[in-house]
Amino acid sequence: MFISRAKVVIYSVVLVLVTAIGTATFLALTFPGGASAAARIWAGMQIVSSQYYEPSDSNQLIDGALQGMVKALGDPYSAYMDEESFSQFMTQTEGSFSGVGIVLGQKDDALTVVSPIEGTPGDRAGVRSGDIIRKIDGEDTQNFSLEDAVSRIRGVEGSSVTLELERIGKDKDKKDLPSEIFEVVLVRENIKIQSVYGEMLKEDIGYVRLTSFNKNTSEDFLAKLNELDQQGMKRLVLDLRNNPGGLLDSSVQICGMLMKEGEVVSTVARDGIKSVSRSGGAEDRYESLVVLINEGSASASEIVAGAVQDRHEGTLIGTKSFGKGSVQMLYPLDVEGKTAIRLTIAKYYTPSGRSIHGSGLEPDVYVDWSGEGPAGKLETDPQLQKAVEVLQRKTTGK
Repeated sequence: MFISRAKVVIYSVVLVLVTAIGTATFLALTFPGGASAAARIWAGMQIVSSQYYEPSDSNQLIDGALQGMVKALGDPYSAYMDEESFSQFMTQTEGSFSGVGIVLGQKDDALTVVSPIEGTPGDRAGVRSGDIIRKIDGEDTQNFSLEDAVSRIRGVEGSSVTLELERIGKDKDKKDLPSEIFEVVLVRENIKIQSVYGEMLKEDIGYVRLTSFNKNTSEDFLAKLNELDQQGMKRLVLDLRNNPGGLLDSSVQICGMLMKEGEVVSTVARDGIKSVSRSGGAEDRYESLVVLINEGSASASEIVAGAVQDRHEGTLIGTKSFGKGSVQMLYPLDVEGKTAIRLTIAKYYTPSGRSIHGSGLEPDVYVDWSGEGPAGKLETDPQLQKAVEVLQRKTTGK
């Protein structure tokens, strides 16, 4: 059967109109902004895809729209993750990734190093917590989101990235000194994260350091505690310095191994409903506990430290923590689980009701340390020396 060119054009136009009306109706019924907002999005997609001077990739347009949508929230911890960034994120949660080993955050509207991971290129190059990243490979970071920065810093193992850093010093009265600006060239490696280290220090004092809270941390932590218990540990130094956090559930499980039964953290979402996470409880497992924190202790680290401080189950020693008191959740966007939105859904509060977001935790005993010499060694680590001193004083009653 022969169909004229005119009829083909008419049928095509009708089909496009029907499809457009159907899609617009669906969006109007389901989109939070209603029909007007849905129509704007639909119109924008149609104009760009049909009128741009070169053919466009619809998937790239959708990725860009989602990135812009989440970025408009102005929250540095919320982000749209495409296939590549989501895969990298999940790999890091599993305990390894390819990069230079620095954890990033936003502080005072600046891209800031939360902490370097020990033994990684960033750590070996002398990158410190609190360093501000001004440029990545010569490109100014002022308008970068966290995801933008992470995607540029990570890359193929063996390749390099150049960071321009600003370091603001402090005098003895904790006042800002003139800043130092310098460059570091880092060669990317496969970063494998071992999150638990530990040993006996002296007498019956044990030392355990957590570098992150990933899915294996609580299991490895319990194994390390049991190992040190067999060596006679009765007092514990828990080192959370330069630990940028991780999984909330892991932090609650850690508290359950150290503290009595009770509240660890609460979260409050937009509807005002409060959800409380409690630890199962370890009655009198240790005679005394000291927790070490610094400006690189963030998120899940602050949950543990805040619970210890509020419930008077130990002493915090070191410097003020980073101050990340928000909770993120992953929302997959496709059935294959290849893309997702990481969205801030709540703020968390310590057992006494404190929000530390943007302010951090103040230690019970302030001990500053610039970081020269190996951490975790009594001979070179003044914060650890003070922790041992406090534990010995508690036992002797002096």
